[in-house]
Amino acid sequence: PRGAMDELNESSFDPITFVLTGIPGMEGSHVWLSVPFCLMYVAAVVSNGVVLFAIATERSLHQPMYLFLAMLAVSDLTLSTATVPEMLAIFWLGAREVSFDACVAQMFLTHFAFIVESSVLLAMAFDRYVAVCRPLRYSATLTPRVVGKMAGAAVLRGFCIMFPPIFLLKRLPYCGHNVMPHTYCEHMGIARLACADIRANVWYGLTTALLSSGLDAVLIAVSYALILRAVFRLPSREARLKTLSTCGSHLCVILLFYAPAFFSFLAHRFGRRVPGHVHVLLANLYVVVPPMLNPIVYGARTRQIRERVARLFC
Repeated sequence: PRGAMDELNESSFDPITFVLTGIPGMEGSHVWLSVPFCLMYVAAVVSNGVVLFAIATERSLHQPMYLFLAMLAVSDLTLSTATVPEMLAIFWLGAREVSFDACVAQMFLTHFAFIVESSVLLAMAFDRYVAVCRPLRYSATLTPRVVGKMAGAAVLRGFCIMFPPIFLLKRLPYCGHNVMPHTYCEHMGIARLACADIRANVWYGLTTALLSSGLDAVLIAVSYALILRAVFRLPSREARLKTLSTCGSHLCVILLFYAPAFFSFLAHRFGRRVPGHVHVLLANLYVVVPPMLNPIVYGARTRQIRERVARLFC
């Protein structure tokens, strides 16, 4: 018995290879599904790249609002690039095997980019609040140094939240359970393959989700409540519409980011009747649709970016 125990302990710490199955129940459609995902990923990379280049090369766009937009583009590129190439490799090449360390690295990058993006959206809501409710103090409040500190805080926060799960996953024994019904690695997907108590992972994931993205969503809602109160106090209808239009694109991006994220999160926790392929399809759309649409929404609604992009291509 002791020899068997030693063998089990040794096998628990052996390098593991996980097998990602793709979208469960839709294996026959993988090649067809790969086409829209590939096109959306290319569109996301090109559009975010163009926005970043436009902001970097135009001095008049070196203002807080556009710098936050550049941060959003970087986090979008990180989120989609951490997941979509892996997904396409499964769909096209049948490259389903991934080492434990590569899987954990992908999990870290995916969740890290999500947390950073949520923090950037909160910073953008603060930017709009100061612009609408404290316009005379805007330049003094959002100095380049403050914007830099906010960017650093977003990155540090993402790192601090996602560093502990690496060890929470590494401490678990996996006893040969290695088939993951997904196209990329995420925290609870890896934890569920362990043959041990994963309550620490469950509670850590739930608590950090509520205290990061959940708290951000609440603070964004509060900032917009204050913005709307200030807008409806403006004397003329024209001034109200003009002020609301400056917040419109940000509100679109917030809805694109949080609506599917919270639906997916709640469906994972409470939607036992939601089929597995719906969960995975939603998770895949989530990492490619907002990154593709965000620069289009901002580019279409922001005159300065439209003009700069037009000059680049003409």
